[in-house]
Amino acid sequence: MRTNMKAHAPVIVLSLLAGLGAYAEGDPDHDAPLTPLPPVSAPPDNPITPEKAELGKLLFFDTRLTGDASLSCGDCHDPKKGWGSSGPISRGYPGSVHWRNSHTAVNSGYQGKLFWQGNARSLEEQAPIANRGAVAGNGERDVMQSRLRQTPYYIKAFKEIFGTERPNLGDAWHAIATFERAMLSQTDTPLDQYLAGDEEALSEEAILGLELFRGKANCIECHNGPLLADQKYYNLGVPRPIEWETIGLNTITFRWENYAKGVPEESYRTWKDDAGLYYTTKRPEDVGKHRTQPLRYLLYTAPYMHGGQFYTLDEVVDFYNEGGGDNEFTDGTHGFNTKTSILKPLDLTDDEKELLVIFLEEISGDEITMATPEIPLYGVMPDVPGLTQTAAKRIGLETYLSTRGGAQEASQ
Repeated sequence: MRTNMKAHAPVIVLSLLAGLGAYAEGDPDHDAPLTPLPPVSAPPDNPITPEKAELGKLLFFDTRLTGDASLSCGDCHDPKKGWGSSGPISRGYPGSVHWRNSHTAVNSGYQGKLFWQGNARSLEEQAPIANRGAVAGNGERDVMQSRLRQTPYYIKAFKEIFGTERPNLGDAWHAIATFERAMLSQTDTPLDQYLAGDEEALSEEAILGLELFRGKANCIECHNGPLLADQKYYNLGVPRPIEWETIGLNTITFRWENYAKGVPEESYRTWKDDAGLYYTTKRPEDVGKHRTQPLRYLLYTAPYMHGGQFYTLDEVVDFYNEGGGDNEFTDGTHGFNTKTSILKPLDLTDDEKELLVIFLEEISGDEITMATPEIPLYGVMPDVPGLTQTAAKRIGLETYLSTRGGAQEASQ
């Protein structure tokens, strides 16, 4: 717990009031005000229903939707670890490791840019990328779909919810997205209450931290709006993960990711830092930039940054207080300096840094806890009228259905 800062409050309040607005001059864009988080919305083709959310909850924790049926979404987005991962680099598919830190799934339904380089624009689009990614889920469409279709509970549930005779993966991704929107959205935190007018929702120290957040610390420049994130991309000069240089499997993954994402051969052999947004755009000005991370639920989601480089909020605040850092995309090693001009030394005192951390901790609200649900068992797939032998073979059921006479000849 933090020490009581009330004895410092009068002096700090005067210093904050004297400095308000000074750090806003010269900012490159308009900073949206902090506002309460509204109810989460859903796309027209995937409305939220309780039944679909419950199905998505099962699928979120079901290992059927990965390559060797040993992982689930919940392994990289663990409820006990802030719905993310407690390690700097997320675990990967067996025999490999991932290469970035796992985002928390909490409040992901509000984001229009998912993953650190923003290469998914919806939860429906994010789910298959994660489940099929080579160092993540590594699942094959036909295999994953076949597993669902050999589970009696899923056959019944998908038919009731989606009206289909057999489960299909597209509906599975919709169900998982619905679970994340319906059950992992946090709209009544102390920050929401305070912004709605309840002046006692935050402690005196946290309110002072909020003023620093908006003023001298200039966090508001990038962490603004209801999500406390502008969903833009910046190179902060974050140091590379030490794992990339000290653990062979991490090095292999990083090199492979560079190659797979189309980095020129000369660069993929020499770059040692995460090029971020560049992998998507291939524009030199985007090298080393990563998406702004929302700050809600921050208390539970350590470590921080795209490679889990910082383990505590104190480290994060110290990093920004020093004006960020340097990496090979800021120091000219490869002819790049894309570090954002927003960062500069803040000259925060130790008391001010502590107040800022108190604010960041208090706004996280209560931890979202959830027991792992009991996953439905496999069972014999019932006959499906009209299923051809070709289709049966594609989903791994040709032997069973041919003995039962439940599959038509392929020529039909």
